[in-house]
This record gives sequence, C-alpha cells and structure tokens, in this order.
Amino acid sequence: MAVQEGQIVDIPADRPVLIAGPTASGKSALALAIAEAQERVIVNADALQVWSCWRILSARPTAAEEARAPHFLFGHRAPGQDYSVGHWLREVAELLALHPRPVIVGGTGLYLTALTEGLSDIPPTPAAIRAEADGRLSGEGAARLLAELDAPTRARIDPLNPVRIQRAWEVLRTTGRGLAAWQAETGPPLIPEGSATRLRIDAGRDWLAERIDRRLDAMIAGGALDEVRAVLPLWSPAALWARAIGAPELVAYMQGVMPLEDAISSAKAASRQYAKRQRTWLRRRMAGWQAVPRP
Repeated sequence: MAVQEGQIVDIPADRPVLIAGPTASGKSALALAIAEAQERVIVNADALQVWSCWRILSARPTAAEEARAPHFLFGHRAPGQDYSVGHWLREVAELLALHPRPVIVGGTGLYLTALTEGLSDIPPTPAAIRAEADGRLSGEGAARLLAELDAPTRARIDPLNPVRIQRAWEVLRTTGRGLAAWQAETGPPLIPEGSATRLRIDAGRDWLAERIDRRLDAMIAGGALDEVRAVLPLWSPAALWARAIGAPELVAYMQGVMPLEDAISSAKAASRQYAKRQRTWLRRRMAGWQAVPRP
C-alpha cells in the first residue's frame, strides 16, 4: 500500500487517508496528489490554517491548488472567533457524513489524536476565564500556570507548550477537574485504528530546516508582511489566531522593535523549533502510522 519513494502506490480508495507531518515537510502536496488521483476532498487538520488572515504565513494551499480539489476547513475562521479542537472535530464529523473518504492533512497533533483516539466532552471555557488565563500567561508566564495544575495533568503535559498549558489551566479553573481526569473519559474516535490509511511524513532534521528557511524567504517575497500589516490593528499576542509561527517576530518588525533581517531570522528559528516539537510528537504518539520517509 501507500507511498514508496515519494510515489503514490495502491492506496485503498474506500477509506479515509490521514496525513501527519511537521511543517514544511510536503504534507499538502502529497494530500493534493492523492485527492486528484482518487477524486477525494481535502480536509485541514492544522490549527493555524483555519484562520482567514493567514493564507501565506500559515502556508495554506493557494487558490490555484484549491481549484484542483475541494478543500474544507481552510481559512474559515476570522480573528477573534472562538475555536478549539472540539469545534474542529464537530465540523469533521459533519464532513465525514457527506464525504466518507477524505484526505485529512495537517500537523496539529491534538487534532489528529482527537480524530483517531477520541475527545473528552469538556465544557467550554467562559470568556472571563479565557481572559484571565490570557492575562496571566502574558504577565506571569506559562510556568506559573503549569505549577497550578493538578499532578496527573502536570505529569503528562508538554512543559514547553504554553498553548496546551493554558488550555489545561482553563479546564481546571472552569470545571474544578484536571484535564487528565477529563481525558480518562474519552469517547469513541471518529476514525478508529484500522479504518483509515494513516501516513506520517518522517522528515530529516537538516532537510527540513533548509526547507523551512527557503519557505520563510518565499513567504516574505510573496506578501507575508502585507498579511501582518493587515492584522496590526487587531493584534493581541495571546489570541489563538495570533499564534501563527513567525507572526510575533514580523509584528515586532512592524512595531519598530527589531530590524527586518533579525525578525526574519527569529521567525525561521521559531519555525525550526516548532518543527522539532512536531517531530517529537509524531514519533511518540504516531509511531504506528506508516512512515513516508523524506531525506
């Protein structure tokens, strides 16, 4: 089955295809090739690509690529709207009813594990608690929030991921129960093991770093600064949509905090660190997925 030396080989046509991989590893190109070959739709599983303001900076498919196959859940949320893995999973469930054999592609591990392992029915976070968490994360840092989590949640959360730490803190503050306890009550997955072709792009570190740097340069040349300039009046560093990789650095340039050359260098470094975290997650949580090697 599947992909050999970058070529599509005998992928079963009657079941979904899931593609996971780090940023800049060629996920979108592989998804489009499969979708065109087998007349499938493509569904986004990247938490940054849902935002309407970031086509270039989040490396969303271009308009020309979207014309080659139907694309769903790309750029469909405006800055300021609420969005979570629960929102995304409900939208995917609706799409699966209409398109039972999509290509679902992205690098957001939480989306993909919720899809294939299930998601707890956690009550939504009230706006006041979200604002409190945003303020504390900005003013005190993630370490303070991490220290206040219950022990089981603290033991399993990534201490270098402030987004996940804030989410866990919000759950505890809202419900009085730790995220780990909620996750222990996980419901059945939408796409359980054995019901889909699951591909994991296994990219070499140096190869990926070079692609990340080249892509960031292309983004700058292609109008990423115009995207950033357009959102400056709305900019809020703690907002979900503002967490696009490279956005804070380019905003700092726009605000006169650092020269453009330094902002670009910092954005490349942030992208490489993000890719490193993704590669670690994929190796740990998706070891059973079929590896698609890259140099």
